[in-house]
Amino acid sequence: MSYTVKPRDVSPLVKKLRNFLLGREHKNALRFGEGLSARTQPPPDLPEGPAHKLAANYYYARDGRREVKHPAVLADETPVISAGSSQAITSGSAASERPRKPPVPGRIWQWD
Repeated sequence: MSYTVKPRDVSPLVKKLRNFLLGREHKNALRFGEGLSARTQPPPDLPEGPAHKLAANYYYARDGRREVKHPAVLADETPVISAGSSQAITSGSAASERPRKPPVPGRIWQWD
């Protein structure tokens, strides 16, 4: 492409060294304004959509992502135990045990 003003590049000596080390002719990846095509395209003529001439059709009301809600619970099968009930705990003395510490991998090295 012929430019009226030469775009910036390296000096001829560095250009020859670069082409020799690359083993090919280097093509500049930068795009300069003179090398681009003119913007003479007409604006797009798109067909009218479902929300073209509606007065109160806001985006938040017609967005499908906002229609997703948490699932509704139809039946709750978990037993409810009140404080005064006489049901026995299945593990026996599980309420009186202390919570255990999580297991540690191997012995701990005391470096202090």
